[in-house]
Amino acid sequence: MGTGLPTNRLNVATILKPNKENLRDIRKFLRLGELVAVPTETVYGLAANALDSEACQKIFNVKERPHNDPLICHVPDFESLEQYCETNPFAIRLAEAFWPGPLTLVLPKKSIIPDIVTAAYDSVAVRCPSHPIFRELIEGCDFPLAAPSANPFAYISPTLAIHVQANLGDRIGTILDGGPCHLGIESTIIDVRDPKSARILRYGALPIEQIEDAVKRRVDRPLPHYSGMSIAPGALPKHYSPRTNLELRSVPVLEEELQRTDGSIAFLLLRKPSHLSSRNIHWLSQNGELDHVASKLYAKLRELDTAGYQKIVVEEAPELDLGRTINDRLRRAAFQ
Repeated sequence: MGTGLPTNRLNVATILKPNKENLRDIRKFLRLGELVAVPTETVYGLAANALDSEACQKIFNVKERPHNDPLICHVPDFESLEQYCETNPFAIRLAEAFWPGPLTLVLPKKSIIPDIVTAAYDSVAVRCPSHPIFRELIEGCDFPLAAPSANPFAYISPTLAIHVQANLGDRIGTILDGGPCHLGIESTIIDVRDPKSARILRYGALPIEQIEDAVKRRVDRPLPHYSGMSIAPGALPKHYSPRTNLELRSVPVLEEELQRTDGSIAFLLLRKPSHLSSRNIHWLSQNGELDHVASKLYAKLRELDTAGYQKIVVEEAPELDLGRTINDRLRRAAFQ
C-alpha cells in the first residue's frame, strides 16, 4: 500500500503551495514520521513530529546535525505550553506578551518530550510561530513540531523554499512554500527555568530591549564562552556559515577600498553607497535600517556564496537592538 508521499523521477523535493489539500497531505506525512520543510516568520524549518523519536532522528541524519544540539518544539498556541513543559509566572508573562512570535522559551520538560529532542537535557525549548501558513498547518496537528532550520548543519539558514530545495532537495520529499520569511533571522531564545535569573541564550529576531521593556526588568545577556554543551541551539562558535571565506569589518568599508577592488572580493554593506556601482558591491538596506538588514542577510550571503568570489567582506551592525543579533550571526559565520 502506498503512503501518498510525493515522488518524482529526478529525486528532487516537491515544492507545494499552501492550499487546504496540500496542508492536509502534509499533516498526514508528518503523522507517518516523514520530514517536511515548512515556512516560519524567521527561517524555513525542517519539521517532524516532536513526539516521534524516529522521525526526529531523521532530522539529525538529513542535516548531519550533532545530537548534542537540541531542537526547538513548535506549538500552536499558548494553552498547549503546559502539555510539554513545566511553566512559571514569568514564562507565562513572556508568552502572553510575545506569542505568537519569534521568542523561544526554555523550560523544564515533561516526559512526553523524547530525549532526542532535548539532547537528553531535562529542559525543552518551545516556540509558537506567527507565520499564518505554519499556524494553519500546526493547528490541524495533534502533536508539536520539532523544526530546526532546513539546511545542512552550520550552513546559512534558508529564507526561501528554493534555498531548501538547493541544499536538501535530494534528501527530503516535500517543501511547503510560504514565500520569503519576513523576519529572515532565527528566534530569540531565553532560559526561564528559574525566573529569578532569566538569561538570553541566543540573540534573535526579538531584541532584548523589547523583552526588558515588556517585563520591566533586566534580563541577563548570553554567556561569552561556549562550553561545548548547550540547552538551546545556535550556540556553536561556527554557525550560519557560507563556504566562501567571510571577513567581518567592525568599521564601515572606506570608499577608497571599494574603488580599487578588482572584483574578486564581494563587499556586503549595511546601506546602499551614495554613488558607487559595481557588480561586487552589494548592500542590505537603503539607509541602514536594522530590520531590513536582518531580513535580507541570509538570502544575500547565499547569493554571494554561490557567485564564485574569493572572499566576502561584511560590515558589522551597530551593537544595539537587532544589531546584536546581526553581529552574532556574522561573527559565528566568520569564525575560523
